[in-house]
Amino acid sequence: MRLSLLVGVALYFCTGARFSCRRELSRTGWLCYPVPDGVWEVVTVDVKSDLEAITAVGAVLCQQPMARYTSFRVGGPAQYMVLPRDYSQVVGVINYCNAAGIRWYVMGKGTNLLVSDEGVEGVVMVLGENLAEVRLAGTTLTAQAGAALTRLSAIALANSLAGLEFASGIPGTVGGAVVMNAGAYGGEMKDVVRRVLAATPRGELVHYSAAELELGYRTSIFQRNGNVVLEVEMELTPGDGEAIQAKIDEYTRRRREKQPLDKPSAGSTFRRPPGHYAGQLIESCNLRGVRLGGAAVSEKHCGFIINDNQATARDIYRLIRKVQAEVKKKHNVDLETEVVMWGKFI
Repeated sequence: MRLSLLVGVALYFCTGARFSCRRELSRTGWLCYPVPDGVWEVVTVDVKSDLEAITAVGAVLCQQPMARYTSFRVGGPAQYMVLPRDYSQVVGVINYCNAAGIRWYVMGKGTNLLVSDEGVEGVVMVLGENLAEVRLAGTTLTAQAGAALTRLSAIALANSLAGLEFASGIPGTVGGAVVMNAGAYGGEMKDVVRRVLAATPRGELVHYSAAELELGYRTSIFQRNGNVVLEVEMELTPGDGEAIQAKIDEYTRRRREKQPLDKPSAGSTFRRPPGHYAGQLIESCNLRGVRLGGAAVSEKHCGFIINDNQATARDIYRLIRKVQAEVKKKHNVDLETEVVMWGKFI
């Protein structure tokens, strides 16, 4: 505690501020708060224990390699990884991190994510199988954010409900799918989503109607306001089970023929530029099969950058930037990534 007191006193005299906060992001850090009379009160903090008090013992992991949790199979460690089991725990972690000045992130299955080789400092909340409850009432399918899209598509098929055929081969969670307005083969989340429950960056719960979601091509309001999707309500349509199965089979066939499903990737790396197709632009620049380290532009589909041979996150990042530069140079088109990037790459 003496060392903590010295830290607090040093901060006070160095900053001259009447109130501020300092924390060291080690497993045990210090939080320094001024009390009303201006005297510093210093509290020793064990971040892991605090997070477990909010969630549960065993729900907080330290220094977890993100390569285990992303479809690219790359990425350094997450300083703290938290597996919340209900919405109150998500809100509790957000509020704790905000109060402690700790940066926090949210992920699902990591299928649209590139994490740097250095990893990320702070707290990564995983909304996966720990938050994946699904309820079906008539034609209304309600799912927690961690529910897999493939599972939801299968439930719809089993109940002869149409609307989620496009999602049968998308490997992410429904939470991430809403954030990105995921879609394929003419279908997208915008077609079925009716209501969303989310947590704000301030730790408040809010409901959104479909009209408030601002869903567009690979975009939603959540990319702009930073809210965390917790639950999604979808309205499906009664259909013919055989016809639904036939659509799913056709989409599966197309994916197997045209996508490099045998290699780690994050799906389509780039958004479709207005009036163009990213894959065609990339191919026209003679980039098919081009490699940087262990990363490569897929021979099967130029819109996919793959981890072809023990790539690092930096390999993938550098190849993304090379592709963007070549397309810009030849076509004067800016390729924007669908892939979300965490950490430092330069």
